[in-house]
Amino acid sequence: MTLLIVIIALALIFDYINGFHDAANSIATIVSTKVLTPGQAVVWAALFNFVAFFIFKDHGVANTIAKTVKPDIVNGHSMLFVILAGLISAIFWNLFTWWFGIPSSSSHALIGAFAGAAISFGGFAAINSEPIIKTISFILLAPVIGMVVAFIISLWFIHSFKKGWMPKIVATVIFLLIVWFLKINLETDPNKLKTHFDNYFLRIVFHPSNFKWILLACILLIMTIFTLFLNGLNANKANTWFKRLQLVSSAAFSIGHGGNDAQKVMGIIMAALIAYNPAAYSLDNMVWWVPLACYAAIALGTMSGGWKIVKTMGTKITKVTPFEGVAAETAGAMTLFITESLKIPVSTTHTITGSIIGVGATKRLSAVRWGVTVNLLWAWILTIPINGLLAALLYFILHRFFQ
Repeated sequence: MTLLIVIIALALIFDYINGFHDAANSIATIVSTKVLTPGQAVVWAALFNFVAFFIFKDHGVANTIAKTVKPDIVNGHSMLFVILAGLISAIFWNLFTWWFGIPSSSSHALIGAFAGAAISFGGFAAINSEPIIKTISFILLAPVIGMVVAFIISLWFIHSFKKGWMPKIVATVIFLLIVWFLKINLETDPNKLKTHFDNYFLRIVFHPSNFKWILLACILLIMTIFTLFLNGLNANKANTWFKRLQLVSSAAFSIGHGGNDAQKVMGIIMAALIAYNPAAYSLDNMVWWVPLACYAAIALGTMSGGWKIVKTMGTKITKVTPFEGVAAETAGAMTLFITESLKIPVSTTHTITGSIIGVGATKRLSAVRWGVTVNLLWAWILTIPINGLLAALLYFILHRFFQ
């Protein structure tokens, strides 16, 4: 019982560190554009980190994380020591990268450490390859998706500044599509979705219980209405409105950040509870206090800041204006909402970095400081193997002296 309590405490400490380590993801652009002061920004982001508790109810990412290690091979006391070694490794890596201002992935640190400790126990047969492969593939895919979506949204805004009817026609068509989307979400009987949509992903998107999609659609609706009037505004008025809109986009990204990252710790805690007493706990029934504690911990961590990484994310990759901040944050939120629905644990750090690169690339490719970006890429690539090796070593030590 003592070991289980220690693991739960360390998991929540990791979640708290994850909050201030990844606070930059949520607030870097809104601070660099001076829409909010750093103090106001962390409170704003923390609030919406916790709001995610009321929105993300399927816990798909948590289940994926918990299934990283095979419970039929690693179980009982051994599983608890595997989780303990993984948490210690991930906490060390997060503090190390935070100290040097490196925006690495807390998610990948945790997954790499969990898998590495399990391999130390039972070899590669002890891990499930599917969640590992998904996670590794999205090291590249998440920032690319964020970059492409941010690029498209930026071009949409730029096009809306132009005079003439074409921008208004495009915005009106998008407006009608979003209204149609909301109508289906709010009115369709879930039992009839299979007849309307053969595609599994579309059935997820159009399921009325998925409030996150309705929320995101409403945000896009606000943006669409805004673009209808862009070509009638001068530069100063447009900039003022973009600053207001950035409050909405940063809130959406903070919700995605909370919903994605808190679930990873939820999965770890549930794996520990199941290992301790498999008869009393299962992944199909999340213990009520686990999500509440995890969302609270990450929100408190976000309120603690993380200014070293804010500087890297907000100023070193490319210069960000309110216009670009809205595009980057909206693209990041869309990417996180989509991947969460697909139960894929992705890095919010990678996602927002790709989105910032995307908005920078609309000006010109040279506007992106590619030297900084390459250095970040190396940190991303090395996170999983380094944490895997460190956790494997820690498990060996724990097994040798304590088990």
